[in-house]
Amino acid sequence: MPAYKSYCWALGTTSFRMVEFNRKIEQQLQLLKDFWALPQYANENWSANNPVQIAYYNYIKEQGFIEDKDAPRKDKDAREKTSGLVALGLISDERRLTVAGEALLSVATSGDFNRNNLLQIPADSFIYFKQLLKYSITFDDGKVRPYLILAYMLSELGEISKDEFTYLLPLAINQEKTDFIINAIREIRNGNATIDDVIVSIIYGMENYQEAKEMFVSTRIVNEALIQEIGMNRKSRSYDKPYFRLYNALDLFQREQTDENAVHLLSAVSCISGKARIYWKQYLFNTPLTSVIEREGASTVNMVDLFRTLNLTAFKEEFFRLLHLFKAKSLLSDYYDLNKRYFKTSDTVLFQDEKVKFDIIPNCFFALVKDSLLDIAFTSDRNLGADCNLATIDTAFNISQQQIFNKAEEVYGVHVRNLYDIQAFVDQERYDRLNQMIDAKFTDENLAILMDKFERREDSDIQAMVTNNADIPTIFEYVLAIAWYKISGRQGKVLEYMNLSLDADLLPITHAAGGHEDITYKYEATADYPAHTLLIEATLANSTNQRRMEMEPVSRHLGDYLLSHEEEAYCVFATTYLHINVIGDFRGRKLMTYYSTDGTKSVDGMKIIPCQTTEIKTIIQRGITYAQLYRIFENAYQSALAPRDWYEKEIVEML
Repeated sequence: MPAYKSYCWALGTTSFRMVEFNRKIEQQLQLLKDFWALPQYANENWSANNPVQIAYYNYIKEQGFIEDKDAPRKDKDAREKTSGLVALGLISDERRLTVAGEALLSVATSGDFNRNNLLQIPADSFIYFKQLLKYSITFDDGKVRPYLILAYMLSELGEISKDEFTYLLPLAINQEKTDFIINAIREIRNGNATIDDVIVSIIYGMENYQEAKEMFVSTRIVNEALIQEIGMNRKSRSYDKPYFRLYNALDLFQREQTDENAVHLLSAVSCISGKARIYWKQYLFNTPLTSVIEREGASTVNMVDLFRTLNLTAFKEEFFRLLHLFKAKSLLSDYYDLNKRYFKTSDTVLFQDEKVKFDIIPNCFFALVKDSLLDIAFTSDRNLGADCNLATIDTAFNISQQQIFNKAEEVYGVHVRNLYDIQAFVDQERYDRLNQMIDAKFTDENLAILMDKFERREDSDIQAMVTNNADIPTIFEYVLAIAWYKISGRQGKVLEYMNLSLDADLLPITHAAGGHEDITYKYEATADYPAHTLLIEATLANSTNQRRMEMEPVSRHLGDYLLSHEEEAYCVFATTYLHINVIGDFRGRKLMTYYSTDGTKSVDGMKIIPCQTTEIKTIIQRGITYAQLYRIFENAYQSALAPRDWYEKEIVEML
């Protein structure tokens, strides 16, 4: 009997696919470390020890890592929550932190994300990079290291499309198929093949699919049991029962193309689970609207190849092809987000404009080692849990900084004499990409929409618009920095001013340690204002929480900055809701002296301008420049109005 066999890879597991991916990994490393430090569990084993697994589930639930209602099988959920960390080599099968896991946790808790490594990426990303180089997946006929397959493919092709990344890259599970996929992509780009052709070719090359197809075509009576047999569902054959209804509906419509049969066909498609249902619907109907199909019937059905088959054998062959093509595309589509999340942890891969490619320095690195990648791409690495150097992973990775410089000159045509030159080139490219992203993603209209959503705390919408790898407070700070960059005429090094962790696509990341610093915006002297620094403090806290959480820290941050920097500086406090006593406190700081801890230094008076998101929207929508804002804020600072009237008169009305 034919049985399902895996034909593609996916990094980690679909059960460990969560928002704020980096932070969740770091949090769970800390939770595991703390859990095993508890006396009652210190000497326990994880394997086949359901009580310990249940205890871990209860522990992370108590710690707030899990907010949903209890899982029906706590031990299974505990295994799934940690399986992705095992795959990455950050914890062992026994769920104890490996040396690599300890190294990553150390970086996260210290907040020291320095870029002092060969690839000039954050320290945590460099650990992920090394883990991905080592990470392998087991198949029936061997191993495959997905990241090395991606690296080889990008080295051969320069870049791949989102669809090529989604549907074709994971099919490269051995050297033969890797070469086949690369050549197939070239054929697709030349117009000689399609992605669907390649997927079908891959799965039809497997014995189980050949056996299933022969069984289906040669069996005279098609029943539910046969459909389940040839469906080879990877979870349970019962999931394939709806395909028997679909088969009958397709057969009926081919013979009698009536409005009633079109509606029956729609009903049968609607019973298919997952994304396969979408593929079937797009294939069969010329409209996505159910109401239109129900009203207009047969005229909404596409006259596809399936309905033009001339005999039963051809009909069954085409049904079998579509059945497994759409199942495969559904599975590969499900894996897209998972693979993307894991690859992005390395901060080496760019996902932009429906394209996937390496960032500059990683591209140079892999251009140097390209010819050695396939030598280890289908092997495992015994050092998965180690925090080893690149040369230990493979001697081909023993690359010097000078080699990177030379390759950058060769590939990008830039003159590189030292590290500063390559950093300047990379920075310029990053700002070019940032401005392109702002033009596409952070238009004035979208910034205003985001401010509305912050005010209403529509968190899922915010993450969908920006990124789901950061929490909402971090995204709020990031969006404010982008808005201020635009308000400032896109002048200044805003990527540095943010003081946030950003991924390779220049989107924010939240780390478990938290405690991000203020946005620190530097302005050079102009005819409109002197040289100065602007600290932007951002919070989503409101009412009583705002008074408790922000009144003291905001003034302390500005005061400490003024004490340690001999320059003009002031602060804008940005929030979705301003409490009257917060306004009063900040206005009072104008007349107060702020002392250093030992009392030896002081500053007289501090300029703190509170500003609601409603006013930030006004600034954006009216195109108010920073030069205009500086004058408005300075006049407001000098005003003698009482706090109760001050904000409305000096800020809102002036804007």
